[in-house]
Amino acid sequence: MSRLPDGLIAFGPNANCTLELCPIEWSILQYRPSVPASAIFISLFAIALVGHAIQGIRSRTWGFMGSMISGCILEIVGYIGRLLIYDNPFNFEGFLMQIVCITVAPVFFSAAIYVLLSQTINHLDPSLSRVKPKLFYWIFIPADVVSLILQAVGGGSSSVSTTKEAVDRGVNISLAGLVFQVFSLVVFVILFMDYMVRYNRSIGRSKMNGKLKLFLLFLGLSTFFILLRCVYRIVELHEGYFSHWFRDEALFIALESAVMVIAVFCLNIGHPGLVFGKGKSAANVSCYEGVAMEEARKGETDRSQNPSFSQPSEPPHH
Repeated sequence: MSRLPDGLIAFGPNANCTLELCPIEWSILQYRPSVPASAIFISLFAIALVGHAIQGIRSRTWGFMGSMISGCILEIVGYIGRLLIYDNPFNFEGFLMQIVCITVAPVFFSAAIYVLLSQTINHLDPSLSRVKPKLFYWIFIPADVVSLILQAVGGGSSSVSTTKEAVDRGVNISLAGLVFQVFSLVVFVILFMDYMVRYNRSIGRSKMNGKLKLFLLFLGLSTFFILLRCVYRIVELHEGYFSHWFRDEALFIALESAVMVIAVFCLNIGHPGLVFGKGKSAANVSCYEGVAMEEARKGETDRSQNPSFSQPSEPPHH
């Protein structure tokens, strides 16, 4: 993007700077990412990936497993990009890998949470929810897709731009995606918390067992950490690529890298297989199957309230 003396270019697809030709202060990050930190996070996300693959295969939670593995792969690719930036802080491919992959990876983790929590409502008692469980799919999954598209387009656009104005436009698109993701998550959390309060206050409801409590606890923690990370990235991107927020590696490691690793491992601990069992995980239930579950529950309620819907009487004996 910046054209410097002797035809040197420090940022963008046409960047030709190297540490031998340009001072590191001319690079977009103005630092060389820590190799030990990047290696550690690559290893941790790889461990989480393998864990989710094993857990997913054993419990047959294919949809949940696919979302988690996709997110972990993107995180790993992003930190490989940071290793490339260490070798050359002006490396365009490395920066593109980092800014796109690390930015959009949490969207896949959010999608997994949406599926799990909405199906948990089906598992407990959908009649207590102010919002039908099927609407969690039709509202929040499309919202997640919109957030993903905005963040990916914004990250890619800002990386290939050749002027500061164009970079800022791309950053603003990514920022819009992050804000939309946070808004969706907050609305989702409010609705689910409202449901849990109604469930716990309901009369005659069986108490949750230890496994279900553990499952919900770590799902809640993972959601919190994803929200924390998104708020940090909003503040960071609001200031742009040329701010001290964007160029502070310690903040990045603490509020992006570490927070997301914790969020992913929380979903290892709060895995759906812990509660729903092999082949019966709520994470495997499609939108249409969720609707069928809801209708079946309604039928059971009708039969319990109206004896005429109970089993037919035995035929008279001759």
